[in-house]
Amino acid sequence: MDAIETLIKRLAKLPGMGKRSATRVALHLLSDKDVNLSPLEQALAFARENVVTCEVCGNLDTISPCGICTHKHKDASKICIIQSVGDIWAMERTGFYDGHYHVLGGVLSALDGVTPDKLRILGLLSRLDNVSEIIMALGATVDGQATAHYIAEQIRKTHPDITISRLAYGVPIGGEVEYLDDSTLATAMKSRSTFSS
Repeated sequence: MDAIETLIKRLAKLPGMGKRSATRVALHLLSDKDVNLSPLEQALAFARENVVTCEVCGNLDTISPCGICTHKHKDASKICIIQSVGDIWAMERTGFYDGHYHVLGGVLSALDGVTPDKLRILGLLSRLDNVSEIIMALGATVDGQATAHYIAEQIRKTHPDITISRLAYGVPIGGEVEYLDDSTLATAMKSRSTFSS
């Protein structure tokens, strides 16, 4: 397999990138290697060496605990449970939410073999002291809602006093938090309601 095809196949594995898009990107990068490819190589190497996963929430940052977990103006009594790091970026873009996060790293899925032990649920349960509210900001998919119900049950076993809320139904059914526009996400966060099993 030649070098160009190898690059295209590697790029095509990235989220949102099909073979046609990967081909365009590969050809663009290779058209002027010094201008396009070398800076990308340097940025990737820098990220590989410096970006770490936050030991507390699962965010990506250059420090652990991350900048959000250590931010003095963030309210540690609120934890927003999300599926992926991309969801943190989406929530932070709104500028509305002032609490902490917890990245699960996915959602429960019987079809894909994703069981509770494969998600960061135990890490969440160990963070519940001094927490007054948990906000379920998982996608409005069957798996997302099943995950939210499972987590709510686990929390209520040891911390029945914690308020468990979820994003309002402004989040479309089948939608993912990362892909919502800013105003929909901000409205959904403002009108969140108590979570019930």
